[in-house]
Amino acid sequence: MTARILQNPWRLLLAINAAVIVGVFVHKIQLPPYVPYVHLLVDYHFGFIKRALIGAIVALFTAKVPVWLVFALGGATWLVTSALYAKLFQKTFGFTAKTLPLFVFIAGSPFFLKNFMHTLGHFDIYGCALAIILLLMPAGSLLFVATAALFSIILVLIHHIHLLMYVPTIITIVVTRHYLAYGVTRANVAFGIVALAAVSVLFFAAQFLGTMPIPEADFVAYLKTRMVDPSRTDLLQFSYIWYQPLAKEISDTWGRLPHNSLGIPVFALLIWLHSPLWRYFMNLIGSLANEAHRRLVIAALIGVSLAYLVMFAMVFDYSRWISNWAVCMFLILHAVKMLPGDKEPALIPEEDRKTNIFGLIITLIPRVGIVRPF
Repeated sequence: MTARILQNPWRLLLAINAAVIVGVFVHKIQLPPYVPYVHLLVDYHFGFIKRALIGAIVALFTAKVPVWLVFALGGATWLVTSALYAKLFQKTFGFTAKTLPLFVFIAGSPFFLKNFMHTLGHFDIYGCALAIILLLMPAGSLLFVATAALFSIILVLIHHIHLLMYVPTIITIVVTRHYLAYGVTRANVAFGIVALAAVSVLFFAAQFLGTMPIPEADFVAYLKTRMVDPSRTDLLQFSYIWYQPLAKEISDTWGRLPHNSLGIPVFALLIWLHSPLWRYFMNLIGSLANEAHRRLVIAALIGVSLAYLVMFAMVFDYSRWISNWAVCMFLILHAVKMLPGDKEPALIPEEDRKTNIFGLIITLIPRVGIVRPF
């Protein structure tokens, strides 16, 4: 029995992943939610400002925000995202013994659901969830493009950094599922250009016009009126981010670069541990029936990666960025699988010793982190 499990361990690894996620959640709810909590307090009380959509929605339902709401809202979003991804995987690959290694390498990756649990309450997961919805939707009409534009607008209002973090992946999904699958016409190209322009204008408005128009002391005083326990002033220590200019963010990032760059070899190792998955992805791209599709997919992967490189130069939450980059690769893999191919590439093998070892290692890694690895 033991030999059989070691030879084909994927069901066991799936169970271990579930246990690890529970452990990460138990650990997470014991930590003070500094950044996520203050985001629930900020709304549009003083006019249009950046990073305020989630707090504005919360304000519609409650005048006072308890700390536990961070974990309740974040946990609910995590559960919805997990269910959406399970539905997407079933639609794209189906759940069989042969596809289980692929599911473990994606869903069990420390970059994905486990790290979203560690960053519970942060805004990254919303981009992932909305991208998955686009992968599940019918894509044959301009309604699909309009929905993608709406989702991008929502993400920029949640946090303008989504323009680099998930909007490029959403664009890739739209191009792959609509323009490549159903053809390019004057109408859908014009619609797409207008939609992209609208999202870009909103980004620049949020970045340069969305600063808080009152002194920080007055802003903090207002935030206290929205807290269930105003004595918890420690939870307001990140209120300065609504006043920090882009130049200061870049300066801080480059100032921390020598120390934070020490984590790059760890990120490289984590990416290498996913090599069976990347190998399948490369074979999937190579199996596409249309040469132009292959070139466009490769260009999209480069474009998404360059957007993350820009983020690395601007904001120092490196562990989050590399994790979300990997998630974007996972989602684009699903989009590519929906394109017509001339052959079916071999899945990740079920009974390969090296692959099994890699699967076990990524299963046991509980998360990647927020700034530095682990």
